Formats: sequence, structure tokens, C-alpha cells
Amino acid sequence: MVNKIDFDKVQEERNMFFNLSVDMMCVGTFDGKFKIINPAFSYTIGYTEKEILDQTIVYFIHPDDQEKTVTEMGLLAEGIFSSPYENRCRCKDGTYKWLSWTASVKGDNIYFVAKDITELKETEKRAKALVIANKELAFQNQEKENRADELVIANKELAFQNQEKENRADELVLANKELAYQNDEKEKRKQENKKLEAFSYAANLASQYSLSLIEASRDPLVTINIDGKITDMNQAMVVATGVSRKKLRGTDFKEYFTDPKKASKVYKEVFSKGFVIDYPLTIKDHKLTDVLFNGSVYKDENKNVIGAVIVARDVTDQKRIANELLEAKTFAELATELSEIAKVKAQMATRLAEDAVKSKQQFLSNMSHEIRTPMNAIIGFTKVVLKTNLSPKQKEYLEAIKVSGDALIVLINDILDLAKVDSGKMTFEQAPFKLEASISAMLHLFETKIQEKNLLLIKKYDDKIPKVVLGDAVRLHQIILNLVSNAVKFTNTGKITVAVNLVRENDEQVLIAFSVSDTGIGILKTELTTIFENFQQAASSTSRIFGGTGLGLAIVKQLVEAQGGTIVVHSELEKGSTFSFTLPFTKTTEQAVTEIELLELDVDINNLQVLVVEDMALNQLLMKTLLDDFGFNCEITSNGKIAVEKLKTKTYDIILMDLQMPEMDGFEATQYIRSVLKLNTPILALTADVTTVDVEKCKKVGMNDYLAKPVDEKLLYRKIISLVKKNMLDKKDTIIKKVKSENIRYINLNYLNERTKSNPVLMIEMISLYLEQTPALIAAMKLSFQNRDWETLQKAVHKIIPSFSIMGIDVGFEKMAHKIHEYAATMQNTSDISVLIIELEAVLLQSCDELLEEIQLIKNKK
Repeated sequence: MVNKIDFDKVQEERNMFFNLSVDMMCVGTFDGKFKIINPAFSYTIGYTEKEILDQTIVYFIHPDDQEKTVTEMGLLAEGIFSSPYENRCRCKDGTYKWLSWTASVKGDNIYFVAKDITELKETEKRAKALVIANKELAFQNQEKENRADELVIANKELAFQNQEKENRADELVLANKELAYQNDEKEKRKQENKKLEAFSYAANLASQYSLSLIEASRDPLVTINIDGKITDMNQAMVVATGVSRKKLRGTDFKEYFTDPKKASKVYKEVFSKGFVIDYPLTIKDHKLTDVLFNGSVYKDENKNVIGAVIVARDVTDQKRIANELLEAKTFAELATELSEIAKVKAQMATRLAEDAVKSKQQFLSNMSHEIRTPMNAIIGFTKVVLKTNLSPKQKEYLEAIKVSGDALIVLINDILDLAKVDSGKMTFEQAPFKLEASISAMLHLFETKIQEKNLLLIKKYDDKIPKVVLGDAVRLHQIILNLVSNAVKFTNTGKITVAVNLVRENDEQVLIAFSVSDTGIGILKTELTTIFENFQQAASSTSRIFGGTGLGLAIVKQLVEAQGGTIVVHSELEKGSTFSFTLPFTKTTEQAVTEIELLELDVDINNLQVLVVEDMALNQLLMKTLLDDFGFNCEITSNGKIAVEKLKTKTYDIILMDLQMPEMDGFEATQYIRSVLKLNTPILALTADVTTVDVEKCKKVGMNDYLAKPVDEKLLYRKIISLVKKNMLDKKDTIIKKVKSENIRYINLNYLNERTKSNPVLMIEMISLYLEQTPALIAAMKLSFQNRDWETLQKAVHKIIPSFSIMGIDVGFEKMAHKIHEYAATMQNTSDISVLIIELEAVLLQSCDELLEEIQLIKNKK
């Protein structure tokens, strides 16, 4: 098969011939303008290229020849060709040269080629003069015979004529020398033409060789003009886009990518900078191939940019590997963080054992655990029901239940926070947030209550405070909410003022003062020293009249001082109180983080098989409801013993394990699953005790993570997905390491050699077909298993199996594929399928690497 010559390469070579020609060449229009001239044209008549292009064609023609030239151009316009024709062309020094023109017409352009024949014209002129002289001599001889009486005169005339004849003979010698010079010039041009033909032939061979290399490349390559139109491409580009060469040529480069704007940007960058390196794009093909583009411009002999060559490198595998490395790093960091948390909690546990208030903290922890367990179901089901279609009255009642539940959780959290602060477990986040917006949002929560009591709420905010600061917005909310809540509670008339002012700042930090003032009942001076103590209020009747436990201000003081701030109170009985505190914040240029409220489902993982181990019926129903919303399949067991029996016959993607259960608790069940059943299924612990939960014990028995009740559905979903993904990644890494460590060669091409009779072209074609279809079949196999699409899984594996014998892959792996096919048909042993699919993927990918090496060896032998 003859390779097609690259059009742009041929054009470039034509441009070289045009510029190197010793003949005058130019392109003109029918209105008498020059468009392009070659260097020989400028050199011959002495004008610069700009001077020539600024004038009309007629400007350079001898006045006597102008009419003839205009007539010739008119005939050309009518399609009548009388060339070659001659005329005189004016040189810059004022002389004229005779030129012989040939011309052709294409579209609106006239293409001229001219030869300088001035010397030839001069030779012809001298030759004509010699002919005339000879005729004159003959005439004189005749006159001599006819007029004898004029013999003397004739002899004199003859002598004169002889002298003239000698003079003309000298001129003839000069003419012969001139003719010899012209012949030498013709011979030189003939030799130059031969050299040019040889050069063209060599260039053509080089062009064909380059085209062969380009066509053999597996990387898509295109050439484009400055308008972004495709002028040529290689076969890899045709394969990648699925569009024929004919249809690709002349179309927009950007239209074959998922992001046309980025594609447009890349080719414009090539023309503006002259090159582009590793520019990421995605080709619109059947699998959306990720590529990195590299390109550079190419120029004509005058250094004018006429187009660009852009080559794409498929980086799908590199991107996949990078993502896997990133996930591995994330999981490693998560493991490190969990380890640090466990270490810190172990140290805290040691200090708690030595603390004199251990009994009080244990009481708080136990109480919160007992309250949280039923609250998990109450709040959880309230949220679930609120998502359904309700009447306005039903919604109102449920909202009231939710508000009450939230209030109770606030109380529980206060108790837990107090325990955390006392035991040193309280931690503070450093995240960017908008302080003014945060204060406004908190005050908005009290608008209804303030309106009900006919109070006036005043906010004073210092504009000099930075828009975004770095700190713990949640703990600030907790402090402000406690103080404003107290102000509203103890104020029946008047106003409540919240002021925020900048105290001082430097390059790194700001110190901000907050104050909450009210016109309420006030506090006795004798009580001001005790109101920040645990379970203390201004008077014994306060709890009975206004409610509350006396924990709010104690927690506020602890939170402020733990962050390096101070808090004071000024109050006068029956006139009101002012609580003031200062907090330091770090300056930042980061953007404020906004919490995303909506739960986003991971489209890559669905249809998970979840085993829930929970003894309380309400919590069982709640977990089933949440998991159904996630699109997961779940089974419920009431204790660890039943869960263990189920795991002996069935596999699950993850286990949600309650810790406190009858017969066999979560710790015992997990230890049995890990040590006896030898299962690596991820286990997520569910606990209502978030202060004394023994994280080290959870890790020791083999639990992967834990989650506090009441369950936050977004956090639950994220933890499930994270653990399942990590488990899949661990399985895959283990199997891939095993495949690589065995150092086994998975292919044997004896059968293929026999079938193709060792025909290298046919062998390369067969191997390339395998390399093309195998990655797509692997992807289909993995995706269909994730989606529990058993029919598609069967079809994908069925298409893989025939290639094993052709490529000489061991029959054991073929049996493995048949086993996956059988499991998919019965929809059983999904855990076994998972392992088999990962192992089969590793073998197939390794075989692809080996076949790529084989192709190279075959090519080297050709």
C-alpha cells in the first residue's frame, strides 16, 4: 500500500522550490496587482519586495508594451492563452529588460513565470544587422555589374562595404561569444534543475519515511492551520475520534473534545507562544480518553507561521495510577490521624484515672449514653418522616418534636462538652469563616422569640474587622448562643445588644471583643463570682422559674479560656447584665468554607450489601430506612452471635456493629469475625458513648472506624463509602503485588505463531486487536459487578474467555473467568467474585504489558 504524501510537507517543499528558483515567479490578480513574488523577481529588476507589491503590474511595463500586456491579461481572463509573450520590464536603475512570460490561471489568481531574455534580444538584434549588411553587399555587387561607368565609385563603395563587413564580422564574433555564453548559462541551469530534481526526490523519500513513522504512532496527531481547522492527521487520530480522514479534514479541531473551549485555548496558545507542553484534554470517543497535548508551529522559508502540529499522549493509565496513589495517601493519612487520636485518648484516659473527679465524669458519660440511645431513634425518625408528604398540622407537630429533640441533644452535648473540657479532650478547629455573617445567622435564630417578648435586638459590628478569619466557628456559635439565650430568657422588657469590636491587630492575628448586654433582671453582686461554676445559677429559684441546669455559663467560660480569651460580667439588679469576652483569631487570605447541606450519593458505589448488628428495634428500623435511602441492601440481626452465623454462609460489603448487645456484644463479635472467620469485611462501630468509648479496644479487636449516636446520615454515608473503597483498594493492591511478585510470564504465543504461520503483519494485527478490546472489557466487568448487573457481567466475561487460548494465557485463569461467569449466573458468592475479578484484572493487565513487548520484538525482526 502506497503511503499518502503529507500535503503540508509537499506544500512546504513547493515553497522552497519557489524561493530557490532562478526564474522570476509571481502571483497576480486580474485587477493588475501583485500578491506574491519570489526573490529572483526582486533581484532581476532591482526593486524590493515591498516596492513591487505596492505598485500595479503595468507600472513596471515599457509604455510601448503596456497595451499588449493589458490585452494578454484580458485574454487570460477569458481563458485564451497565447503565452509565452514578451515585453520590456523597467528596472530600478531606469533601464529595461526583455522578459519572456508564461502564465496560467486558477480561480481569481494569475500565476506568472518569466525568463530574462535581454541578452538574447541583443544577440538577435546584432544578427539582424548582419543579415541586412549581407543583403546590402549583394545589392552593391549587382549595381557594380549594371553600372560599369560607376566602377570607381563602386570600388570605393565596395571597399567601404568590405570595411563594414569586417566590422560586422567582429560583431558576429561577439554575437557568437554571447551565444556561447547563453548556451553555458542554459547548461548550468540544466545541471541546477537536475540537482533540484534529485533534491526533490530525496525530500520526497524523506517525506514518505516521516509519514510512515507518523502513521505507525499510536498517539493521535493532527496538523491545523491558524484558524484551528484540521489539515491532516494520522490513523491514530482517526481511530480515537471514530471519524474518517475525509470528514476530519477541514473541520474544527476543538469539536472532538469534551471541553471545546479548552481545546480552542490550546491551539491558540500554540500559535501565540510557538509551542505547548502537556496540556490536558479529553477526546470524545467511546471511553472519553484523557490525553496530554504537545505541539509546535511550523513555518515557511520566510519564517512565516503557516500551521501547527499537535500530538496527544494517552494518560488514562497514568491518571488512574495518580488517583490510586492519592487515595492510598488519603487512607494512609486517615490511618495516621486515627492512630494519633487513639494515642491522645489513651493519654487522656491515664490522666482521667488519676483525676479526683473521675466519678462525676463517669456519671455524665453514662447518663448521656442512656439518653442518646433512644434519642437516636426519636430524632432519626423525625427527620425521616419530615421528608414525606405531610399536612401542615402534622409538619408543625413534627417540627415541634424535632426542636424538642434538638434542645435535649444540646443539653446532652453541654454535659459532654463539660466532661471533655474537664478531661482535656476538647479540641478547636482552625477553619476560615465570615465572622459578620456567622454572628448574623446566630442572631436570626432568636428573632421569633424576641418578637414574642416585644424586645428590641440591636447588633453593633465594627467594619474594621477582617471579612474572613481563621478559627473555630462552631465553638464561637456555642458561646454566643449561650449568652444570647440567657439574655432572652432573663429579659422581659427593653432590649438586647450584641456588639463586636476590633481591639487590636498585627500582621498575623486580630483580637476581637464580644459583648452581650440586656435590660433584664440582673445578678446580685454576691452571686457574680459563682455564676461561671458548674451547676450554679444566680439564685435557687432561677431553675424553677426560668429553667436550665446552670451548665451554660460554665461551658462558655471554659470554651473562651481554652482558646486563649477572657470573659467578665457586669450586672446590676433589675437593670440588666453585660457579658464581655475577647478571643484571638488568625488572619487569612483563604476563602470561607460553606457547609454543603445536601447529601451527594457516590455514583461509583451502589447496591452495597450491608449487615446491621443492632439490638434495639427502633434503631434497627431507623438504620434500614437510612440505608434504603442510600440505595443499599441491608440485613438486620439483633446481636453478635446471629451476625457471626450469617457471615459463615454469606458475604457483605460492610458491617455496622453496635457495641452494647446481649449474648455477644460488638467487641466479641468483631474479634470472632477477624480471628476465627478470617474475614476482612470493614466493620463500623455504632455507639451512644462518645466520651469513654475505648478506641484502642475497637482497633485491637479489628474494627475499622466508629460513629456516635444520634447518627448523622451524611457522616454515616461518607464513612461507609470510605471504608468500602479502602477495602476494595487493599484487596486490589494485595493481588497486584502478588501477581507482580510471582514474576510469571502469562502469555505464550506458540498457538498464535502456528495459526498465523508466523506472519508478522497478521500477528501484530491480532495482538493489537486484543490490546484494543481487553481494557474496555475489564472496565465493563468491574462496572457491572459494582452495579450488581449480573447479565452484563456474564456478557463481558464471556467475551474475554476466547482470547485466553489465542494469546496462550494459562488455562487456570480461563477457569477463573468461567467461575466468575457461573457466580454471576447464580448471583451468589459476591465476595468471591470480587476477589476473582481483581485477580483476573491484574493478570489481563500484565498480559497486555507483555504483548506490547512482543509487538516491539516482532517489529524489530521485520
